[in-house]
Amino acid sequence: MKFLVISDLHAVNDQLDKLDEQFAKADGVLFGGDFAECFKPETGKAALEKLSTKHEAIYAVLGNCDNEDFLEDMDEQDVNVEKTMVFHEGVGIAGAGGGTKFTGKTEFEREEDEILADFDIVKNAVEQSGDKDLWHNMILICHNPPKGEVVDAVNAELHAGSQKFTDFIKEVQPLAVVCGHIHEGAGIEKIGDTVVINPGSLGEKGSYGWLTVEKDGDGKWKAEADLIK
Repeated sequence: MKFLVISDLHAVNDQLDKLDEQFAKADGVLFGGDFAECFKPETGKAALEKLSTKHEAIYAVLGNCDNEDFLEDMDEQDVNVEKTMVFHEGVGIAGAGGGTKFTGKTEFEREEDEILADFDIVKNAVEQSGDKDLWHNMILICHNPPKGEVVDAVNAELHAGSQKFTDFIKEVQPLAVVCGHIHEGAGIEKIGDTVVINPGSLGEKGSYGWLTVEKDGDGKWKAEADLIK
């Protein structure tokens, strides 16, 4: 399966039309948040409505520029995976929205623990079933990146990712992580066996990515990512 990976549209909605060929080829779409232009949360609705016309299987979270109440609009369009878990052709998808507290001026800034708590639904399912392998079948979409080498790099000296998210990934080892937020951090890296992709800002730079998942000879899901800048 091939998932089209996009993030940080920021209401530059004509960028979506440039990806019509890619939408047609995708088995699903993973959106890392920030529908709205920064400091203009009202622009998110038109962005959501346009994105929703592009594919039947879209999985999305809020960005830090999106108002938390916007989840209701996402639910109406059936794209919201925040604080929930869904399955696409046997692959699990769960989401966490918003960014870590920084300026205090954007719409949806949260503590690191608050963000990670959105994945409790998966944690609870693992505890109830005793199936720790469930984590290895999960794609996690989180607007805020983990602290890493590439995906959270504002520049060579400044990394703005969440260390607690990195520690969490190392512990549970999901199949893949999709993030966004840091436009300059467009890239791919691995944390343990987990593939992490930040596709960069579709709105600002037109960048996007692909996440390909398939089963190996032992029936285990494997993931590979590609970035298109």
